[in-house]
Amino acid sequence: MQQYSSLPEQNSQVDATPTLLATIQQLRAELWLERSLNKLQSRLNDYLLSVSASTVQVEAKEAEIFQTVVDELDIALNNSRVAIALAQPQTTLAQVCYVSASPSPVGEIMPQKGKKLRLKLTQMIEVEDLQRLANQQPPSAWPLTSDSGTIGWLIITKAPRELLTASQVQLKSALFARVTQQCTNALAQLKQIQSWQQISQNIGSFNQELERTNQLKNQFLANTSHEIRTPLSSIIGFTHLLLAQGYEPTRERHQEYLNIIQSSGKHLLALINDILDLSKIEANQLEVHQEQVNVPELCRNVLALVKEKAANKGLKLRLELDPTVKTLVADPLRLKQMLLNLLFNAVKFTCTGEVGLQVVSQDQCVCFTVWDTGIGISQIDKAQLFKPYFQITNSVTSRDEGTGLGLVVTKKLAEIHGGSVEVESEVNRGSRFTITLPVKRVTEVQENQTDPVDAADHTPLSSSNIVPSSNFSILLVEDDLPNGQLMQTYLERLDYQVTWIKNAREMWSILAQQTPGLILIDIQLPDENGLEVVKKLRQRSEYQTIPVIAQTAMAMKGDRDTCLASGVNEYISKPLDLPLLAALVAKYIKLPQQESEASPS
Repeated sequence: MQQYSSLPEQNSQVDATPTLLATIQQLRAELWLERSLNKLQSRLNDYLLSVSASTVQVEAKEAEIFQTVVDELDIALNNSRVAIALAQPQTTLAQVCYVSASPSPVGEIMPQKGKKLRLKLTQMIEVEDLQRLANQQPPSAWPLTSDSGTIGWLIITKAPRELLTASQVQLKSALFARVTQQCTNALAQLKQIQSWQQISQNIGSFNQELERTNQLKNQFLANTSHEIRTPLSSIIGFTHLLLAQGYEPTRERHQEYLNIIQSSGKHLLALINDILDLSKIEANQLEVHQEQVNVPELCRNVLALVKEKAANKGLKLRLELDPTVKTLVADPLRLKQMLLNLLFNAVKFTCTGEVGLQVVSQDQCVCFTVWDTGIGISQIDKAQLFKPYFQITNSVTSRDEGTGLGLVVTKKLAEIHGGSVEVESEVNRGSRFTITLPVKRVTEVQENQTDPVDAADHTPLSSSNIVPSSNFSILLVEDDLPNGQLMQTYLERLDYQVTWIKNAREMWSILAQQTPGLILIDIQLPDENGLEVVKKLRQRSEYQTIPVIAQTAMAMKGDRDTCLASGVNEYISKPLDLPLLAALVAKYIKLPQQESEASPS
């Protein structure tokens, strides 16, 4: 019988035992590695989720991530000393900022032979030493990186007695490498979350501001509608009354109605100018044309315009003038506009007492202070005063008047003059608005004048200097019937010969037959742009010397320059100031005897 020995089988089992134990230990070590990493990742995820609702500063959020990393590693390594050193900007040092809460004694690291460093909080370590630790085998430091470079190092001390199994020791480097990646990923996610939060906050702030602006604009439109409809009602109503058959008012009453219509029209124009000024401000196109102003005279004229409104409310008006203030270089119309805005506001918000204008000289400046004994302004409202469309709730009057644009325009005008506007006020104690303008010499203004066309001639035009001439012919090119009829009637009353046509085609037909003394042309014609027509005129020698006055509703910055560049001699905006129109026309009258005297013999 054949016999078999079992000894080799027994030897095989004995030989396999160490291999099996090693495999089990390896599996346990790998399980330890994954469990440690999963636990750390879970804590980091929980923290990042909580950050979205947090208002903690960025530095504090990063600190939580760093401390979580060192604490979890400390547990995974059985109370080994773990630390994070952060790079110090503009230096070659890193500072130990986070250390695990291990009860083990302070450990040491050895970047090179003969050099030992104690790993404790605030310890400063050379970056060069940390790089040596990272290059050791096995490493004792691992760099933490971001898009901007290395931000720090994860460090572990050499424990006096290794508490890990041999298999775990072999995986320490892998553990630290993956922990380092988890840390840098968490920091990147934190920045992304913070970026989203910032975007969300910006969107929220933008939406709030947009909603506030829309509310203010809606209020502005409602107030503007009311302001427009009120004078329109007077214009339409009294015009209808005058045109009504069978109604024959007395001469005095007829004149009174016409004055109301004219006053209401001027009010509408002032409202439109306020809106236009705001548009110019927002487009950075608001200009001033400065000259020497008689301050006392201007202030008295301004108070005279406010006098009736103040008297209707039983308010006293006061004017206090510093006798040393005689003149000021400024835009007289804009200065008047600023003062009127403040004075009308003062009257509007004052029920009883006084409203005053004080003018004093102070530190090479002139200060115009408008004060009142009215309802005053709260701190909350004061912060909104110079924002477009904002209006203070007014308990003094039955409704809100105005558009909320006056103070915005006033502040901008003062700044364009090189000055400022300040306000002092207490609720129920009145208000004081002070416009401070620097004193300038006339020569300074002439040197710095921004509009050479306007600066060239500040001679006031007056219709009183007009010399009528029935021999002077005017070609009026205007497609709007009311405006055309108005200008023709007015100029014919001044004894001019006026030929009124309604488009460019008719103009060329008339010019083929006769040469007028002057062409008065609208810019917006039905068949061609008026400025292009003027350019064509200037290209033909027979028409180059004919004076041309452009009349248009365009009133933005640069419109005047655009018109003059096309070849027109003068520019007048609508609604037309008829006396100004007459004065402009009179500049180009050539009487027959003047022409003969100028001709060579």
